[in-house]
Amino acid sequence: MSEPRIKAALWISAQVRMCDISMMQAVVRRRGNPDAGSIILRLDKLNGYSKVLSQARDAAGNRAWLIANGGEPLSDPEVESYIDRRVASDPDIWVLEIEDRHDKYELDAPVIT
Repeated sequence: MSEPRIKAALWISAQVRMCDISMMQAVVRRRGNPDAGSIILRLDKLNGYSKVLSQARDAAGNRAWLIANGGEPLSDPEVESYIDRRVASDPDIWVLEIEDRHDKYELDAPVIT
């Protein structure tokens, strides 16, 4: 049985608040469907590279994250290109960007490969 689904807008709001408490900068770069929009998470290393993850579901229907580019950090232009392609194919998508130079951000679900 899969876990209950949380509305995208509520999840984004909670992440921004948690980052604020942890003294991490978080910016909602794009607002998508407030109820069921998918989410792109950009963890900006502030050195010209970022780790980019997409919210997904595993085989059992539980929340998980997929890492773009096999886990290798993407350059800023590569990130923008990736986001543009995803937005073009899914206009309901959210984009949350977090400044995470020291890898402090903790994902709320496992990464699947």
